[in-house]
Amino acid sequence: MTDAAGRLSEMAKQALGRPLPLRLRAWDGSEAGPTTGPVLVIRYHRALHRLAWKPGELGLARAWVAGEIDLEGDLYEGLAKLSGLIWDRGEPETRRPALRRTLTALRDPRNLRLAADLLALAGPALPPMPPREEAASHRGPLHSLRRDRDAISHHYDVGNDFYSLVLGPSMVYSCAYWEGPDATLEDAQQAKLDLICRKLGLHPGHRLLDVGCGWGSMVLHAVEHYGVEAVGVTISTEQAELARKRLADAGLTDRAEIRVQDYREIDDGPYDAISSIGMAEHVGSTQYRAYVGTLHSLLKPGGRLLNHQIARRPLKDDDAYRIDEFIDRYVFPDGELAPVATTAALLEEAGFEVRDVEALREHYALTLRAWVTNLEKHWSQATRLTTAGRARVWRLYMAASVLAFEQNNIGVNQILAVRTTTGGNAKMPRTRGHWLYSTTTG
Repeated sequence: MTDAAGRLSEMAKQALGRPLPLRLRAWDGSEAGPTTGPVLVIRYHRALHRLAWKPGELGLARAWVAGEIDLEGDLYEGLAKLSGLIWDRGEPETRRPALRRTLTALRDPRNLRLAADLLALAGPALPPMPPREEAASHRGPLHSLRRDRDAISHHYDVGNDFYSLVLGPSMVYSCAYWEGPDATLEDAQQAKLDLICRKLGLHPGHRLLDVGCGWGSMVLHAVEHYGVEAVGVTISTEQAELARKRLADAGLTDRAEIRVQDYREIDDGPYDAISSIGMAEHVGSTQYRAYVGTLHSLLKPGGRLLNHQIARRPLKDDDAYRIDEFIDRYVFPDGELAPVATTAALLEEAGFEVRDVEALREHYALTLRAWVTNLEKHWSQATRLTTAGRARVWRLYMAASVLAFEQNNIGVNQILAVRTTTGGNAKMPRTRGHWLYSTTTG
């Protein structure tokens, strides 16, 4: 079989009604399409089987993870050119990805010639086994304690050394806060942690709970610079292990504690302040009322909550929210996003008063670009620490997320809420001035 790229390009043009927006290079060395810009490389014809058996995003993702397809040139430009085929953002009747519509249409008897040509290129075969980095089958009721622990372990127990390559010395796995054009990733993550401490109004003697504490960076910052006593909880054993080591190395074990504990198991309130940074996306809509109710019950009257959470755009009344297949299978099993208005409403329903909302969408795009740069810079080491497939998962999801934030398909917000006193006193300043400018002590 010769000129596979030319034949694929022609089939795509017939099916889509327009040429593919980037150049193709096939496993036989043939090329077709635009002469400039990124190149979509199809290394093995098995990738066509993945698309035939699982049309759309999941089939493409499996081929990517398996190393059967790749992008040469600017990764972001290539994904942007493909995004209209993979992630349509039109009205409900057109939101189904164009690629999935097209591949599904090949099964229509009216398209037998096109389907036959695709099968001739792919060759006869059974459905390929998914790459081994795919998440294990979900076990137990959605967002039960056991299932949530399994989901968190899949994503976070990849290896602390791997994460240190991607995240850098700060070991913060959430959106940074870029205060100036010359800021480094480390500067921006420290600025984010300090911003949260200021919003929470932390002072020496306060008791802080950090829910979903990761590798302990927020706990370390708050104890070192604001003199608080802190408890961090995570259900990732590898995160807890490193967080405890970092506290011990800093000589702070007498003022801070890291627990392997679900938020539903915390019973030692009250706390003066609670931070939840990039954790609530794992809670799920079925448990969100219980989540915010638990945090409200753990705060003292006048205590503050800082909820830092990715948000999706609202859907129309007749449209249903679907968890992204690639993200659910490979990255964040059972993760769910909600509109910021829904989150704010549930906080108020639990008894909180929402005092401030800050959108950080552009900041997350910059953060993700920095993480992708770190991963690419240390690629050989990253694949040795985990697997090539796992590293490819992280590169794809982070680069695709850059585009999602830049194109305003998703956002991220810090919501500052307070549990008011019985008389309605929020114990809050009248203006934002006290947290807009850095006042770090210590």
